[in-house]
Amino acid sequence: MPPVGLFGISVALSFVAWGIVAARYLWPVLRDQPRATALRPLLLLHSFRFIGLAFLVPGVVSPDLPGAYARPAAYGDLIAAVLALLALAGLHTRLGIAVVWVFNVWGSADLVNAFYQGLIGVGLEPGQLGATYFIPTVVVPLLLITHGLVFRILLQGDHGAAVRDTHCGAQRERRA
Repeated sequence: MPPVGLFGISVALSFVAWGIVAARYLWPVLRDQPRATALRPLLLLHSFRFIGLAFLVPGVVSPDLPGAYARPAAYGDLIAAVLALLALAGLHTRLGIAVVWVFNVWGSADLVNAFYQGLIGVGLEPGQLGATYFIPTVVVPLLLITHGLVFRILLQGDHGAAVRDTHCGAQRERRA
C-alpha cells in the first residue's frame, strides 16, 4: 500500500478511536459540569499544542518537508497553545469565555488548514513528516474532536450546571 494510503488509514482509525473515547468517557463527564469546569481539561490539553514546533526542527522532520507546510503548522499550533493558556487563565470571566471562542475558532481552523495544506496545498508525502508523523495521525484527530466538544460546551452555555443541579435535586426529592 502506498504511504499516503497508510497515512489516511491511520488518520481515519485515530478519528474512530478518539471519537469512541470522547463519546464514552469524556462527554459523559463533561456534559453536566459547569462550563468553566468542563472547559478546563480541554483547554489544558490544547496548551500542549506547542509540540507543533517540532515541524521546524531539523532531524526530527525530513529536510524535504516544505517550509510552506511546516511554518504555518508550527506557528499556528504555537498561537493555539498560547490562546488556550490565556483562555484557561481567564476562564471564570466574560473576557475569558470570549478568548475561549477565539481559541476554538483559531485552533480548529489551524488544524483544518494544516490538513488541507498537507494533502492538497504542498502535496506532502507522509515520510517527510519524520518523527512528527504521530502529530497528524494521533494528536490532530484528538484535538479536532475536543474542539468539537469545546464548541458544544460553549453553545450550551452554563446549562450543564443547571442540568446537574436539577438532576441532583430530583434525586434528593426521591430520597426524602
